[in-house]
Amino acid sequence: GLGAKWKFPGKAWLFMGVANSDALLYDDEFQEYLEKYPDQFSYDLALSREQTNKDGGKMYIQNKVEEYADEVFDILFNQGGHIYFCGLRGMMPGIQDMLEGVAKKK
Repeated sequence: GLGAKWKFPGKAWLFMGVANSDALLYDDEFQEYLEKYPDQFSYDLALSREQTNKDGGKMYIQNKVEEYADEVFDILFNQGGHIYFCGLRGMMPGIQDMLEGVAKKK
């Protein structure tokens, strides 16, 4: 397992966004990490064609991150965390707008 090879004292939090659950990559491995390292790994899904956001629309990454805004901002600004996004460039405006909106409330 990961723990035997590397010592990682922090926390990794993966927000995975895909259209349908059948498009999830490495889901079995991520579920295993979640089970083995619950204090160091979090895994949340945004399934745009299977889930709805708080307003009843499609669930996108920005909606899922917003659900955990307080925790995410605490990690970023009080614990020295980092955030990385991987995906299509077109998704970034929605994510940036959400982050700016949440930051203004802080």
